[in-house]
Amino acid sequence: MYQLSLGLALAFLLTACSSLPENSSEPSYTLDNLVNNQLEQKIISANREIGFADNAVTMLLLDDGTDAFIARLSLLNSAQNSVDLQYYLYHSDLSGNLLTMALWQAAERGVRVRLLLDDMDMAGKDKTLSALASHPNINIRLFNPFVRGKNRSSQFVFQFGAITRRMHNKSFTVDNSISILGGRNIGDVYFGADENTVFGDLDVALTGPVVTEVSHSFDAYWNSPLAYPIQLLSSYEWEAQTTELISQALTQKWENKQQHAYVKQLKANNLMELIHTNQVNIYTGEAKILVDDPAKITASRSKQQYHLAPQLAPYIHGAENELIIVSPYFVPGKEGVEFFADLIKRGITVKVLTNSLKSNDVMVVHAGYRKYRKALLAMGVKLYEMDSKLLTSDYVFSKTDNKKSSIWGKSKASLHAKYFVIDRKSTFIGSLNLDPRSLYENTEIGVILETEALSEDVAEQFDNHINQIAFELSLVDNNIIWSKIESGETITYDKEPYSSWWERFKVGFISYLPGESQL
Repeated sequence: MYQLSLGLALAFLLTACSSLPENSSEPSYTLDNLVNNQLEQKIISANREIGFADNAVTMLLLDDGTDAFIARLSLLNSAQNSVDLQYYLYHSDLSGNLLTMALWQAAERGVRVRLLLDDMDMAGKDKTLSALASHPNINIRLFNPFVRGKNRSSQFVFQFGAITRRMHNKSFTVDNSISILGGRNIGDVYFGADENTVFGDLDVALTGPVVTEVSHSFDAYWNSPLAYPIQLLSSYEWEAQTTELISQALTQKWENKQQHAYVKQLKANNLMELIHTNQVNIYTGEAKILVDDPAKITASRSKQQYHLAPQLAPYIHGAENELIIVSPYFVPGKEGVEFFADLIKRGITVKVLTNSLKSNDVMVVHAGYRKYRKALLAMGVKLYEMDSKLLTSDYVFSKTDNKKSSIWGKSKASLHAKYFVIDRKSTFIGSLNLDPRSLYENTEIGVILETEALSEDVAEQFDNHINQIAFELSLVDNNIIWSKIESGETITYDKEPYSSWWERFKVGFISYLPGESQL
């Protein structure tokens, strides 16, 4: 016991005596859009044939993982002026490496690249990041970084409430002319490239004046005191020939990946052709970016002026007929339960899709959610949970005929899309989960799309496919029953589908532990 106490004391002293370097970074800002990006030109051309104005806010839904990756890759390959990427996670896997190659190639063409990453996923990656940042056109900053040379676990313990607050934003902007927002991080599980797991997700590509709002948000985070250039954090120094060596290594890596099944699938993808020939649904309407202020990370949680949630609240509270919520991590809390009860009393239909125990990749979040299920069902909320044995190709979030089967066949399915449809008139798509961590701890970004055509299509696809992709929950004699239609027959479960008694025991035990505010 004495040795344990001594160890904790030493860890505390080491952490307390460590600090980040002074952030002496120079501010930089969005570059003006000089020439329309090639992908934007394709969308504008399609708009003209439909009858939309050139400066209209246009919206292209990206629910298929391969399409979502191709859209990003095409944007990078056609970038002419600037690239601004902001992500919570950036994995060093196939898709991550392919995007990194495209970023490097863009920089080689003279494009300015700014890559802003949360430091949560960056452990052990300083050498790689600093090598990339050795290119004169690539700038990399890490948000709310951990102190280097010190144990991350001890920083979690002794800086709890500070280091645990993260930048969860996800935005991808090229030439200040087209942006992609949504739920996807950078990694194989988000783009259909993982053999074992696939995340059902949703992004939206945007053109028009709303892109400027995304760029302004990026600048605010990029120039925040919490955004540190990798050079200030890393001790690695690179010689003048580093750039050429990296170019050679990336070229060789790309050549080595040519026969990979996923790379072949990318080459066969026809998203750009479908856009050019007006075979995908492009929507137009009003759009507004909703985003947390980066100061939210360091400010008191009571300072709502920094929060996204109050910006979204008027749209949600204004619902008159129906509210559809898709949130992979759903922990409504007592306040949320009361809010849903008020909606039900007003005669509003509430539908919620979230993860099941087996499809959820974060068990503690499911533990926080499960305690509210009976209350929600009792008041009349229509509650659905994702089927983890879903076929990859069965994911449908938008109205398009451009559906593809996974190259891997069956994979574990997990919900990751985050969107809300209000009265089939407006839709929010972004990085925001309906849980305490998104609402009060982390920073988020999203867009409210005020277009009936898009909202009606998304809601219609929800209704048409929900019984294929998810279990519907009901309350019978105060017990939860899970039902799903399979091969035309209704299959029911009286326990969490596909789960073992040990998994149910663990999640039940965790649900009694304190700490819901961190879920």
